[in-house]
Amino acid sequence: MKTRRSLLTDAALASAFLALPRAVRAATQVAGPVRPKALAPGARVALVSPAGPQNEAEGVVIAEEVVASLGLVPKRMPSAARRTMYLAGTDEERTADLNAAFRDPSVDAIWCVRGGYGSGRLLPLLDWEAIRKNPKALLGYSDITALLNPINARTGLVTFHAPTCAENISEYSVAELKRVVFTAEPAGVVAAAPPVEPVEGFVDREDRLRRIAPGTARGRLVGGNISVYAMLVGTPYEPDLDGKILFLEEVEESPYRIDRWLTGFLLTGKLSRCAGIVLGKFKDCEPSGDGDFKGSWTWQEVVANRLGKLGIPVLAGLRFGHVKDKATLPVGVLAELDVEKGTLTLLEAAVR
Repeated sequence: MKTRRSLLTDAALASAFLALPRAVRAATQVAGPVRPKALAPGARVALVSPAGPQNEAEGVVIAEEVVASLGLVPKRMPSAARRTMYLAGTDEERTADLNAAFRDPSVDAIWCVRGGYGSGRLLPLLDWEAIRKNPKALLGYSDITALLNPINARTGLVTFHAPTCAENISEYSVAELKRVVFTAEPAGVVAAAPPVEPVEGFVDREDRLRRIAPGTARGRLVGGNISVYAMLVGTPYEPDLDGKILFLEEVEESPYRIDRWLTGFLLTGKLSRCAGIVLGKFKDCEPSGDGDFKGSWTWQEVVANRLGKLGIPVLAGLRFGHVKDKATLPVGVLAELDVEKGTLTLLEAAVR
């Protein structure tokens, strides 16, 4: 556990980091990738709750059963089922679980029970050296975005924007998870909707792709939930976007809020240095039509307006995010985005 003095030292180091020239700051980030071991039947998986608490009494029990259903052996960490207001235990308790899981040689991978809020609060408390020395698959999404990206940026460890384990994982999502985390070879095309059987009078609306800006791009994947990723911008934990493919998704946010976060990104000048941008599902992000925002743009119009003139390929509508059927995207793995084909392809293995 860190003392108040060590936390103040972390804050001072963060301020000094931000004062460095950009080229020097970029040099502190690891190119990677460092691939964790592939998951396999019998692998021991630590269950952690780095963000919010469970909404139901048996949430962690359900997580254990979901993990066991995949042939894995769950290990519940001490704070996984705790509650401190809207957090799953204190910052120190939640961080202790995560650090202990990385240090434990009997643990093969770490799976976040749920998202919520609070992962970013752990960043100054993480044992970065333990993470570097003990590379393991870390899985989760939503608020876990705040861990996946800094860990990859600082250590080179490939992390996984994947389903959390207290939710039932659909057949589609299990198949995508296994192709990326259980198989030590390039997964190929990911996050694509299954082919739709042609039917008279029917057009698929759920999985329509929006080709916002044409082209193809290659780069390492980085990203996750927009609102959580935005918290990292301007901090020493922010990943370098140069030459990366940025993937973004969101849930239950009004279009003007999405506009605000994207505008913030644009004002930094960093988005234009991405190789490309791919957007997943924006669930329940339609305009409310209330007050000052009556007659609002849709989220689709917002992303086209904010991202369409960057001069890089931009594709929207792939299957990842806060939806039942979601892909697993490995942060730090080389991928290719092809807007015309509507595909995101993993070019290298995410695990070893």
